[in-house]
Amino acid sequence: MSSKFPDHFMWGGAVAANQVEGAYQTDGKGLSTSDLQPQGIFGAITPRVDGDSGIKDVAIDFYHRYPQDIALFAEMGFKCLRISIAWTRIFPQGDEEAPNEAGLAFYDRMFDEMAKYGIQPLVTLSHYEMPYGLVKQYGGWGNRKTIGFFEHYARTVFERYKHKVQHWLTFNEINMSLHAPFTGVGLAEDSSKSEIYQAIHHQLVASARAVKACHEIVPGGKIGNMLLGGILYPLSCKPEDVLETQRQNRDWLFFGDVQARGGYPAYMRRYFRENGIQVEITAEDQQALRETIDFISFSYYMSGCVTTDEAQNNTARTNILNMVPNPHLASSEWGWQIDPVGLRYLLNVLYDRYQKPLFIVENGLGAKDRVEADGSINDDYRINYLNDHLVQVAEAIDDGVEVMGYTSWGPIDLVSASKAEMSKRYGFIYVDRDDAGNGSLERRRKKSFYWYRDVIQSNGNSLKNKA
Repeated sequence: MSSKFPDHFMWGGAVAANQVEGAYQTDGKGLSTSDLQPQGIFGAITPRVDGDSGIKDVAIDFYHRYPQDIALFAEMGFKCLRISIAWTRIFPQGDEEAPNEAGLAFYDRMFDEMAKYGIQPLVTLSHYEMPYGLVKQYGGWGNRKTIGFFEHYARTVFERYKHKVQHWLTFNEINMSLHAPFTGVGLAEDSSKSEIYQAIHHQLVASARAVKACHEIVPGGKIGNMLLGGILYPLSCKPEDVLETQRQNRDWLFFGDVQARGGYPAYMRRYFRENGIQVEITAEDQQALRETIDFISFSYYMSGCVTTDEAQNNTARTNILNMVPNPHLASSEWGWQIDPVGLRYLLNVLYDRYQKPLFIVENGLGAKDRVEADGSINDDYRINYLNDHLVQVAEAIDDGVEVMGYTSWGPIDLVSASKAEMSKRYGFIYVDRDDAGNGSLERRRKKSFYWYRDVIQSNGNSLKNKA
């Protein structure tokens, strides 16, 4: 297909510190909430004891192997690499006045390595983890004091890396707190809606303060939010299904509305009122929220359907986001429905709503890969998935949507977030490690490695439109 991607499109990949780095107690790093979730974000919260271990403690050892891995990303032609900073490497307990120099120096080295190859960092400040010290001592994001601790952390890293990092994100998939409160805001899973939304409010204020700090500190810096793009369709054209779909889409669009428009929408105030949800929002908070993001970033893996039919809803309550399956779509090995056209639809929905540049910062296919006798890994299923989604991105650009870039999720195999599995592989690069933590950690290029290299080199011209 002839390329519709802009000349300076930011092609690349995305990883998270707690899923790749390992070295979980190295160089003064403190315990994070992720360290207490050895079975993933939907597993039990497990206190650490001497001598125990979890797969994320080593992960893929990116902490020590990042030069090799960044060289592989450069070989594919990456223009951009999305990483996250582990907050606990900078402030081990979260409430220290002075940062941990060893942690700051680590990311200096990583950014310098990326600069060698002309790869721009896109840095998430908090990706599914926060210092456990803030949960233990203060109650996580349920405590207003956490806003100040986060702002101190954000200002510290902005000052340190202001000449190395131009693009920042505040909180990864900020709307996920509604489904996984401990992961998102450091609250117990059985917290009330009022408690969860109060914690979310504190996080939204902290995000806005970080936006203001970035604009003050980083010359020419741009900072965005990050949404889990869980777009929903009505299962039928029954008006009640359409209205309920709008309501459920607003559950997550609310986060974008606050961060991009600078205040709480009226529909959310009605929702709070009708559900007895009490959230303390001060005049100072309202002023802080007026500092809005520069661009919208989001993840997209699947779409879902909505119905007011309770019997069908009950069958859906076994999957990750309680989505009703779409009868017109196929599913991955993990039951995630595959909907490339949904990405074009979502891009148009977000651009129509916000009129801000969009950045697709996660998209990919988790699958079980097989190493052949000759050492090759023929992951055509991944190539097909990514090709079809990128064709739809090109269509959205042709629709007039301003898309800054695309960073595929897990360009190198990593520990999955939901269940902490290595067998759920996303990468263009295979890592020899299994779910039990066995393996040499050797890196190996998959067939998709060469495919993605060609996509980047051709600026999307090599994509195949099968329509």
